[in-house]
Amino acid sequence: MAIFLTGQSRVMIQGITGSEGRKHGARMLAAGTRIVGGTNPRKAGQTVELNGADIPVFGTVAETMEATGADVSVVFVPASGTKDAVIEAIEARIPLCIVITEGIPVHDTAEFWAQASAAGNQTRIIGPNCPGVASPGKSNAGIIPADITTEGRIGLVSKSGTLTYQMMYELRDIGFSTAVGIGGDPVIGTTHIDCLQAFQEDPETEAIVMIGEIGGDAEERAGAFIEQHVTKPVVGYVAGFTAPEGKTMGHAGAIISGSSGTAQAKKEALEKAGVRVGKTPSETAQLIRDIMRPH
Repeated sequence: MAIFLTGQSRVMIQGITGSEGRKHGARMLAAGTRIVGGTNPRKAGQTVELNGADIPVFGTVAETMEATGADVSVVFVPASGTKDAVIEAIEARIPLCIVITEGIPVHDTAEFWAQASAAGNQTRIIGPNCPGVASPGKSNAGIIPADITTEGRIGLVSKSGTLTYQMMYELRDIGFSTAVGIGGDPVIGTTHIDCLQAFQEDPETEAIVMIGEIGGDAEERAGAFIEQHVTKPVVGYVAGFTAPEGKTMGHAGAIISGSSGTAQAKKEALEKAGVRVGKTPSETAQLIRDIMRPH
């Protein structure tokens, strides 16, 4: 089992003919992802060669879905065109749309997120500004390196791309069911809570690692959710213990206002919910090891 992305997922790439779409498309294919097609309205009817395979290019998401049965789209469209690309995916009712692009205006994200809600949330949006989703040994949709970890029983949800990779690498001997990079923008489609709920329901995920960072109150809300609804062990890490107040750090959403949003406040909220929080990524990995040791 995995969440959101499985070995059966049929993946399409919006922006498949661009340099990022090609480069990461080839990597995803090499990782065993079933890439069935892609879009570029100006190159419909052509094919793109990825790792020796000719992948068909279509004009729209709806056409790609009809011709190939695609049920996941990965968006590698420049920021200026991302809103239209995601709205197109929502209107085509693709079940999962993973938005890798960074630098999208928050207003644009809010608009396509609202559109997805208005359409009855038939399309799950992950991102934007995220590394994607990887279910090791099954499928890899986005920019997460495929060879840094193994298939296993840990679920991972993270705001940070690089910390996702570090955690996957540090725990490669135990392995992961699915790793979800949700992105660090102020408005995102899929939240920590959405992933926690999915991991709680996935019979093959035994423990969960949750990586947060300063800014906003997502981790505090996740803590409240864990307390009420999650019975599996959760280990957390919050990036930004040394960040100064009022200064945006890295991600657009990582800004502290007053005492809310600080790493310390988040750590306390998570610990109150029974989550063990590591002070460093390596210590966090060790906490998971202690939980996963054969009893």
